[in-house]
Amino acid sequence: MKIAIIGAGNIGSALAFGLAQSSAVRAEDICISNTHPEKLERIKANAPGVRTTTDNRVCTKDADVVVIAVKPWKLAPLVDQLKELLDYRKQIVCSMVGGVGLAELKQLFERNGEMPVLYYLIPNTAIATRESMTFLSSVGATPEQDQQLLSIFQELGDAMLVEERLMNAGLVLASCGIAYALRYIRANTQGGVLLGFSPSDAQRIVAQTMKGAASLLCIEGSHPESEIDRVTTPAGLTIRGLNAMERNGFTTSIIEGLMASIPQSK
Repeated sequence: MKIAIIGAGNIGSALAFGLAQSSAVRAEDICISNTHPEKLERIKANAPGVRTTTDNRVCTKDADVVVIAVKPWKLAPLVDQLKELLDYRKQIVCSMVGGVGLAELKQLFERNGEMPVLYYLIPNTAIATRESMTFLSSVGATPEQDQQLLSIFQELGDAMLVEERLMNAGLVLASCGIAYALRYIRANTQGGVLLGFSPSDAQRIVAQTMKGAASLLCIEGSHPESEIDRVTTPAGLTIRGLNAMERNGFTTSIIEGLMASIPQSK
């Protein structure tokens, strides 16, 4: 399978790096394009097998899957440039343009009453290290195509095919959620410095602790509360800390932050 990525910004380049490390596709079967050559230099340095070009049309020509990773205001001109070149019978088009749903994509790609198989994708930046949580919603796809796309993105972390109504929620939990998790790590690191560790050691400790906590859920399939109970002894240190956090609005602030992040209707 050949994959074209249009756009070498943060998420486009992260996808290229992740794919190049996976077994889902060969590095030489990945092409990424960007109008700014300097962005492509980073791709060449970190994923030398990936093909790069400043010509979107060259990148798209022989691809089985075309992934669009540009800013929202660049989408319509890009579609105008590419849609006459696309083979709607063979090529799958995936958009990672946040906030542009399938209805709008259908309008943009409609060509003489026809349109390609379309996917709306929401990954997060951890796709670069193959640890993304990616959401997919499709229109016009067969179950086999859905499974094919799922299998690719499951190699880059985990992936979930969802109804389009859940895509904004997925955006908040997993894409915005990367920032929220990192802000927690940052706050915990600052606490570690206050407790006496150097900043680098505190961050190392906190990051590994977060990784370990996640593994209990992802690998062991545990429930958060059952794992909390295992380290929370009566009148112990952990329960004191948890209660102090809740008194200061820990759970409430997280939920309110998630709700505030939901994109507003246009």
